[in-house]
Amino acid sequence: MAGNIALPLQEFIASLDNTSLPKILQVCSGVYFQGSIYEISGSEVCFSTGDLIKVIGIELQSVSCEDVTNNEKFELPFFLGLFKVVPEQMPYTSVEEMLSLRPVDLDDSLPFTFVSHSKVTFGSLTLGAGKALTVLSIEKREDEEDMVRCHVKGQTEASAEVCIPLSSRGEFSECESEESYTLKEIMASPCLRSRRFRFVKTTKCERILVLSPVYQVQAIMNMRKNVLRFPSSLEVDVVDVTDVCKDANFVTPLNLTEVLSQPDKSFPVVAEILEEPESRSFFKCAWLPGLVKSTNLILHKKGTTPMVLLSSLKGRKTQQYFLVSQQYGGRFRRRPREFNSVYEVYVASTQTHSLTVSVTRNCEEVEEEGLPGLSVGERLQIVDCTRMELPSENNKGEKQSVEALLCHRLQEPDDEEDDEEDEDEEKDKQEEAKEEVLLPLYMQGHFVEVLGENKKYKLCDLGKEFGLPLDVKVVSRDTDLETDPLVGFPCLRIEGAMLEPSIQASFTDKPDHCFHLLPQWLSLSVSFTKDALPWPRDQFPKCFTEKVSEMTDTFFYEFRKKGNSDEAPPPRPPKRDMSSSNLVTKKSKSTKKSSKPKKNKDKSVLTEKLNDLTLNHKKRPPAPLDHDYETVDETLVAVVKTAQENVMFY
Repeated sequence: MAGNIALPLQEFIASLDNTSLPKILQVCSGVYFQGSIYEISGSEVCFSTGDLIKVIGIELQSVSCEDVTNNEKFELPFFLGLFKVVPEQMPYTSVEEMLSLRPVDLDDSLPFTFVSHSKVTFGSLTLGAGKALTVLSIEKREDEEDMVRCHVKGQTEASAEVCIPLSSRGEFSECESEESYTLKEIMASPCLRSRRFRFVKTTKCERILVLSPVYQVQAIMNMRKNVLRFPSSLEVDVVDVTDVCKDANFVTPLNLTEVLSQPDKSFPVVAEILEEPESRSFFKCAWLPGLVKSTNLILHKKGTTPMVLLSSLKGRKTQQYFLVSQQYGGRFRRRPREFNSVYEVYVASTQTHSLTVSVTRNCEEVEEEGLPGLSVGERLQIVDCTRMELPSENNKGEKQSVEALLCHRLQEPDDEEDDEEDEDEEKDKQEEAKEEVLLPLYMQGHFVEVLGENKKYKLCDLGKEFGLPLDVKVVSRDTDLETDPLVGFPCLRIEGAMLEPSIQASFTDKPDHCFHLLPQWLSLSVSFTKDALPWPRDQFPKCFTEKVSEMTDTFFYEFRKKGNSDEAPPPRPPKRDMSSSNLVTKKSKSTKKSSKPKKNKDKSVLTEKLNDLTLNHKKRPPAPLDHDYETVDETLVAVVKTAQENVMFY
């Protein structure tokens, strides 16, 4: 530190800009609290005499103000008002001194006004004490003394221009200028920062202030492995030792995004974990607990990995989520998708050509709302999305039009007739058997997809041939995996695909067992070390990379937020008209419907009773009656016979 001048940290940082960084400072003295520890935003910053600090960044945070009348200190926001320079009370001894100490560049500060406190004579011109002169320009003259061209007013408001030598001596004071400055302009000029100011056009205009910038300093300390952030207002004296400490070893922390920006020639490399993951809410992997501070990792390479997100279906067990590399070697078969509304069927039809579904639960017809009746087992082929008019009217007496799904109700022809007819006649009959059905998009229902093939697929091929989401099942495991966690699920849903920037990494004790670090989902700070790789030079091991990583439901929800932020909600059903006239109409319609033959009434009563029958305490959906029996007694006999057969079956 010999030969260097110690400066307060605040003053030294104020003299820097980001283009002059980095700078290496040495702590030489200061005021320390609680054993040299500063508590800043919950983090401890400890400075001891002799410590080396490598400043790598500064950012202006605020402005510290001190009222010179009472030494009161406070901070100001950047957007606060304008300020004027308060003239110095100490007079200047020469014109040259006064001009050299202007708060901004001389060309930018012209014109400005000053006064002489004593009588002065410039050649044949004599000015009395208190006479004001306005500087207009500086005239450079070769082989002669530079002159200052000034404007002066006489007693009768007459004015004149005079040239006075730059070296003229006397007692001169500057007058208050009309020029005003913002806080940012003041902080950007070293000359302005050395002056005193007052507020412009505020009630605080009489307060004389000294303004000082407060920076947030980003620095690396010798023997400390994380980036420090502290204000420049700490009461510490430092010395600039950049020239003599160029070879000092400072650790450079890198987050995973910064690791991705490193050149390819930097890999593979041994890296030390400096800061553990802040959040572990996304991953449920076996390697996650190993990411602890001071642990060494081998970073093999960086790149972009295509992945898909799989989820198990909801059931008795907790729903699970898996992030799977498209290099997964198992084979899949498609599983029929289940839909709980017509809108879900419509969305699937936009992704699947000629989608056919089967009804899995009976739906009663509601004529007023345009809901058709559907029976279990009926097959519907999706044709198009169109509009339909509802039988009921709105409050204004107008017909309502809603979006609907146009379907063909497929009827299977009789097997005996199929054997007798040729293929052309069979096709004609099937075309005639198609009945058009309109399903409003807001209709609730239960459907299952009808699949026409049983082919095996690779994971990478499923996304190319089918739209997502897609239900699948693993039918052959990935033989490269010791245990394949995807085997055994009756159904898995492919929620989406993504291209993830990733870093292939492994622990030093198992250098060939790799996994993917995903910078977008994992916060980790590391530093590259000079440790040798745990294998002979130029003999890279054959690495096995983990292909399936279990994720949490938090990851799934965040993934859905990013992917489906613009997804439109399903349509709402039209508002019902609750006017008295329509109520009477509906009541009359229901009365007409109730006037049916007695056998149908007995049949509906019997069906309601059958719904309450249980087998081994498990309710089953009512099955449709195959025949139309003439009496209730005949119906009861058939029902009892069917129940006996079911008991024998179980």
